[in-house]
Amino acid sequence: MLTDRLRRPLRDLRVSVIETCNYRCPYCMPAERTPEWTESDHASSADRLSFGEIEALVRSFVRLGVSKVRLTGGEPLLRRGLPDLIARLAAIEGIEDLALTSNGSLLARQARALADAGLHRLTVSLDTLDPQRFADLSGGRGRLDDVLAGIAAAEQAGFAAIKINCVVQRGVNDGDVLPLLEHFRGTAHVVRFIEYMDVGTCNRWQRAQVVPSAQLRDTIHQRWPLRALQPNYRGEVAARYAYADGAGEVGFVSSVSEPFCGDCQRARLAADGRLYTCLFASTGTPLRPFINEGDAALAQRIAHLWGRRGDRYSELRGDAPEAGKRIEMFMVGG
Repeated sequence: MLTDRLRRPLRDLRVSVIETCNYRCPYCMPAERTPEWTESDHASSADRLSFGEIEALVRSFVRLGVSKVRLTGGEPLLRRGLPDLIARLAAIEGIEDLALTSNGSLLARQARALADAGLHRLTVSLDTLDPQRFADLSGGRGRLDDVLAGIAAAEQAGFAAIKINCVVQRGVNDGDVLPLLEHFRGTAHVVRFIEYMDVGTCNRWQRAQVVPSAQLRDTIHQRWPLRALQPNYRGEVAARYAYADGAGEVGFVSSVSEPFCGDCQRARLAADGRLYTCLFASTGTPLRPFINEGDAALAQRIAHLWGRRGDRYSELRGDAPEAGKRIEMFMVGG
C-alpha cells in the first residue's frame, strides 16, 4: 500500500475543475485582494486541464488506491459541460464515492443533469440564513433564495443527504449557527461547522476570528443534546454528532483547534494540473507534462511525490511564521 513519510495512505482526491467563482466570499476570494483574472471565465481557461486530461489523472490516482473523488473549484458549476466529466469519472472502476462541492447558486438549473451523469453526493456551502448577511458574505453577489432553491432542486433530483458546510467566523456569523441547524434538523442533510482557517494569504486570517468547535458543540448541546458518533472511515475530517432526539446529525471540522493531519489521506489537483499534497501548501508540482507517458508511468510519478510527503501544517501552525505564501483556497477547493 502506498503511504507517505508519516505512513498516511492516499485515498481521497480533490479535483478543482475551475479557478473562477461568481462569489467573492471574504474568507476565500475577497474582492479587494483577488487577482483580476478571476473575474473572467475565459481569462485562464487555456491553462485548465481538459476533461480528457482530468480523466487520465484520476485513473492514475485510482491505480494508487484513491477511492473517493470530489470536484471543487472555484465554483465547479461554472465549468461548461461538467456533467460530461462526471459521467466519465463515474465510469472509472474503483471510485466508490464521487462528490461535488458548490456554493449552490447555479444548482437549481444543473442538479438533475448532475444526478443523471452519475454524481453520488453533493456538498453546498451556506454560511447564514439571513438574506442580507448572505449577500455581504458573498461579496454582494449572491442571493440566499438561489441557494435554497438549488438545495430543493437537488432533493428533487435524488440527492437525499446533502452536506451543508458553514465556515464560522467570530463576530460575523457565529450567531447564525442555531438558526441554520433549526432549518435543517429533521431532514437527511448534515450541517457541518468549519473552523475559519488560514488557507492562502488573501483573507487576512487572524486566530481571534476562529470559533473553536468545542464552543459551538457546547452551545448546540444546550439547545439540542448531542451524542458523539464513530467516524465512518479512517481519515474522516468531520467529527460526527447525532441529536439525542433522533433529528439527524451535525459535524465539526476543527483544523485549527483539533488538527487532524495525522490521518490526512487527501491530495489536491488544481485546475491547471498542479498537485498539492496539503491544503496549506506553498507550491505544487505540475502533472500535465507527464500525462502522455501513460497511466502506469503517471501513477509512478504521483506515487513518488506522495511517498515524499511530510505535510502537517495544522499541527505546526503555532510554530510557523505568520507570513509566507500559501496556495489560495479558490485554486484547490476547501
